[in-house]
Amino acid sequence: MTLENMELDQKLELLMKEQRHEEAEILLRQQLATGTGPLSLWQNLARVIRAQGRIAEARDLQQQIVDAFPGDTVARFDLAESLLLLGDFARGWKEYRWRYQQPHTHSFERRVQHPRWNGSPIPGKTLLIHDEQGFGDSLQFLRLVSRAKTLSGANILLEVTPPLLPIASRMGCFDAIASRGDLLPAFDMHCELMSLPFVTKLAIDDLPGPVPYLSPDPERVAFWRKRLEWLPRPLVALVWAGNPSHANDANRSMQLSELAPLASLGLTFVAVQKGPAAKQAVGAPGGLKIELINRDINDFDDTAAILEVADLLISVDSAPVHLAGALGRPAWALLPFVPDWRWLLDRDDTPWYPSLRLFRQKRRGDWSTVVSKLCDALAAFRG
Repeated sequence: MTLENMELDQKLELLMKEQRHEEAEILLRQQLATGTGPLSLWQNLARVIRAQGRIAEARDLQQQIVDAFPGDTVARFDLAESLLLLGDFARGWKEYRWRYQQPHTHSFERRVQHPRWNGSPIPGKTLLIHDEQGFGDSLQFLRLVSRAKTLSGANILLEVTPPLLPIASRMGCFDAIASRGDLLPAFDMHCELMSLPFVTKLAIDDLPGPVPYLSPDPERVAFWRKRLEWLPRPLVALVWAGNPSHANDANRSMQLSELAPLASLGLTFVAVQKGPAAKQAVGAPGGLKIELINRDINDFDDTAAILEVADLLISVDSAPVHLAGALGRPAWALLPFVPDWRWLLDRDDTPWYPSLRLFRQKRRGDWSTVVSKLCDALAAFRG
């Protein structure tokens, strides 16, 4: 690599890190003006175009890259996310298969020494369905276990990460359940939860399917109902930040201070925020009244019970949103300008969860407009 190329790469990396996507696009187009150039520059051009909200344009460029370099799995995954965001499930799920064939994700893949199920009937066999990636992903795609059981005719062995075991155990659409890390009984084939849309040929018209498909623990509900009964209604649960290790956390998470305008409504909120951002609720800014219950939330069963008692959840794109949707509980999701693929585009509802309402940024990084609309909606909700 020449010194000039190294300087170009460093400049591009800085521009993209600082989300100066318009400047990065100008620089990339200058380098690619002849119509030729390194694959990495074309991929970065598609990414900065996508980051500016021009999703269809990015998809078309990503498709050209895949056509020219069909073996490049990074390009195929980038294409998958754009296709799914545009609602093209048929092509999107097919390309999404390549999510673990990239340099930075290959180590995450579960290497199971059994054939992967392809969606065909396998009556009398045992099919292992195992979770992957984040909690929100698992909560969203647990809905497809019953679909897999119907199509396969198999005995379903469901394996989930330990924090999800209690709530998943109440689903009732499997024959056996195990916690990841436990010694598994014998099985014949396997499939990841997030491969189920592809192998079962899930279309948008198939959604949402039976909802709710998760249920809270009645004993936990009784505990939290008594614990929170003294608070005035409506009771609104609040989450302002996701997992900080998420690749897009800088865009999807907020500071609690950005929700300070909600204080003007005189409502009392309950913090179900977990992780490092939870400490922001201590001495909440702007006169926000927040009941600090997050330290007493031990697992998803506690969160599910709180959502059953609360009248509404307001949350950034994080696992509690998926939990609320899976429970059929009302939730308002606050989404960045370019959202995760599952939220699609230009709509304030979602086919995944009938009980959700979406509040979207209209400009990159602009939470103030979202919060203003949120205040109006909350005032109407309060009545």
